[in-house]
Amino acid sequence: MSYKDFNTEEIDRVMQEAWTTFHIYRKFSLQQRAAYMKTIAIELDNCGDALIQTAMGETNLPEARLRGERARTIFQLNSYAEACEKGNWLEARIDTAITDKTPPKPDIRKMLVPLGPVVVFGASNFPFAYSTAGGDTACAFAAGCPVIVKAHPAHAETSEIVANAILTAANKCNMPKGIFAHVHGASFEVGKALVQHPHTKAVGFTGSYIGGKQLFDWGNQRNEPIPVFAEMGSINPVFLMPEKLYTESASMAQQYAASITLGVGQFCTNPGLLIGIESEALKTFVHDLGKAIQKIAPAPMLHSGIVSAYKKNKGNALLQDDVHLVAESETEVKENEGLPTIATASGQAFLNNPVLHQEVFGPYSIVIRCKDMQEMITVAKNLEGQLTTTLMATETDITRNNELVEAIKNICGRFILNGVPTGVEVCLSQHHGGPFPATTDSRFGAVGADGIKRFARPIAFQNWANNLLPDELKNENPLNIWRTVNNELSKEKI
Repeated sequence: MSYKDFNTEEIDRVMQEAWTTFHIYRKFSLQQRAAYMKTIAIELDNCGDALIQTAMGETNLPEARLRGERARTIFQLNSYAEACEKGNWLEARIDTAITDKTPPKPDIRKMLVPLGPVVVFGASNFPFAYSTAGGDTACAFAAGCPVIVKAHPAHAETSEIVANAILTAANKCNMPKGIFAHVHGASFEVGKALVQHPHTKAVGFTGSYIGGKQLFDWGNQRNEPIPVFAEMGSINPVFLMPEKLYTESASMAQQYAASITLGVGQFCTNPGLLIGIESEALKTFVHDLGKAIQKIAPAPMLHSGIVSAYKKNKGNALLQDDVHLVAESETEVKENEGLPTIATASGQAFLNNPVLHQEVFGPYSIVIRCKDMQEMITVAKNLEGQLTTTLMATETDITRNNELVEAIKNICGRFILNGVPTGVEVCLSQHHGGPFPATTDSRFGAVGADGIKRFARPIAFQNWANNLLPDELKNENPLNIWRTVNNELSKEKI
């Protein structure tokens, strides 16, 4: 089913409703917000097999993957709802007055408050978890913000079904009319109008660098700049340390062949860069990795645009000087499928050619052969910001190479030891973000309840009477939340 792009008047109406609703919803209690989010989770589950079948038809993703992703989305809604209700994300801070100090110290109390209407752009590769009812939407509702979702045109019908579930939940929870809106639009003009509308106060995005950077630029070109939290992908480098490679190259090759091709390589955490030091062990690893890749059959990618981009970007990478093809899948590839591919290049070639630093979104990875540890360190220091970086290493590898470890810390949001980057656990300690260009703001991530803070800002109340303060900051602590009172974490009354 095709949907007509929203025009300027329709977008303005939606944003006006959201702005009016913001002044109502921001006053809703944490419990009311949490109840709404939990009801959305129930309605999403109630969509049943029809939602899964629709998503399968639009995305080429298999049923098991989509059922797992819907379960993850439901978990996100429920867990972020619980975090919303607990109130830790509010970062309530209280410093009581000291009247006999010279000069007198005032009573100051601080907390986070919602920003305003949030525009969320659905992701092509996650039709549930990073789209209409995904993490950005859940975080915004928890923060007290209305949400306007721009459906991804590659799975517009799936998004429409989920949007109706959100609206059904809103009706059941007696939410104000403009709490949620669903906007269709295949043209850039729709996205631009949403980002630049004066009532938009923040943006959430998961997708390509080109798309995310454009939204970021639009957000900063406004008369009133707004935060654009764009997660824009990553090549997720993996450093293969000498001792680890010598002892476990065969198993590591199998492990990474599976990770590189998981979901046809269509994850922002796909390991697109493997970095080792020239040795017999590295040669063995590359050989074994190539053999494993040859046995993995191509599979359909999300849509024709992604297939086309994969072929173009992979072809361009393979045409670069000193880049050599190691292996491709031996199974014949069909028109809509991504062909698993491994390439290799020297460390010097990588350092001299920015093309090799760019993400090839799909089942592709390149092995970089450094001449020694110093060149590996130089490669690490010249890498752009990443969502993840992995160290395949023994304890001895780590203790002997502190300079490399410190260099890696500077470029990533999640530092993995002896694992694969694919798979992002939804928990409070998770950080799914990283230095630019992985994201537009490395202080925040798109996974975990800390993401609620993206859509809130601090406000301090000075010398306010107790009865006039928000419940979150009152002496009695009526919400029974954790607060930092005179530098001590407490739930006690003041």
